[in-house]
Amino acid sequence: MLMPGMNGIEVCSMLKSKTCWAGIPIIFLSVADDKNLIVGALECGGVDYVTKPFNKAELLSRVRTHLALKRAREQLRELAEDKDELLGLLTHDLGNDLAGLHMNAVALERQPGAMPSPCAPLIKNIVRSTEDITAFVQEFLANQAAERIQVQLEALDIRAFLEDAVERHTVVAKAKKIAFAVELPDHPLYALADQKGLPRVLDNLLSNSIKFSPAGSSVTLTADVGSLEWTHFSVRDEGLGFTAEDQKKMFRRYGRPSARPTGGEHSTGLGLSIVKRLVEAMNGRITVDSMEGAGSCFRVSLPAALMAGE
Repeated sequence: MLMPGMNGIEVCSMLKSKTCWAGIPIIFLSVADDKNLIVGALECGGVDYVTKPFNKAELLSRVRTHLALKRAREQLRELAEDKDELLGLLTHDLGNDLAGLHMNAVALERQPGAMPSPCAPLIKNIVRSTEDITAFVQEFLANQAAERIQVQLEALDIRAFLEDAVERHTVVAKAKKIAFAVELPDHPLYALADQKGLPRVLDNLLSNSIKFSPAGSSVTLTADVGSLEWTHFSVRDEGLGFTAEDQKKMFRRYGRPSARPTGGEHSTGLGLSIVKRLVEAMNGRITVDSMEGAGSCFRVSLPAALMAGE
């Protein structure tokens, strides 16, 4: 720690800056026991700090422990790489097979006279099952991607993103006889957000609201500036709502609510967990106000961004 010319923290920082050495565990061994020095040593990349005089057996035990931890990290990294490669192969091949199966089943469904009458409901079941499995695979992949997401925050006028999201979901909403209400201010609403992450948040929130809303109800999208620090948007529905127990697990992976989609849609329980990870990756926060049988309101707050001249 107290070497002339270059101290221990500088040596550690230099070692950590080299890719070939970055993974080597570094233990500091020094007579210096100042708390600020110890914190600095650990913050620059050291894994442990031992003060002199030291016990030889204790030091060797610490060395063995950190070598074992290093090997465990390397094994986990290899497992993660193998898992990603396997998932890539499975989803690619599975996606192609599902697409072919769905296309053939739909073609048969559109020609009811080309098959015996008992086969019609079976074909319909095949179509529905392939659609459900495809939806699950897509959400599963989205969930995996969300775990490794690297957002690029920039000042965005979120009004355009909100309007585009409504347009994307209007057809599905109309099919269920659900009305969209959009309440946006005339002025720009700037927030620090990610160009790809924000649409995924909106798509998941809107699709959830549509899934759990009955015919004749409405989904309302609003946005406002709550303060100089935050820009907000909300998705409110008149659907089934969430029980108190549901709200405890709604942002967990596969945390399916007790209520079921009103139109028999497929639900994996991944959508809201993806939303939470994306919002938090954008330094935002999400809250929910819901009661069983009385609809839900999801409110997302993102860091406000002031443009030049404001």
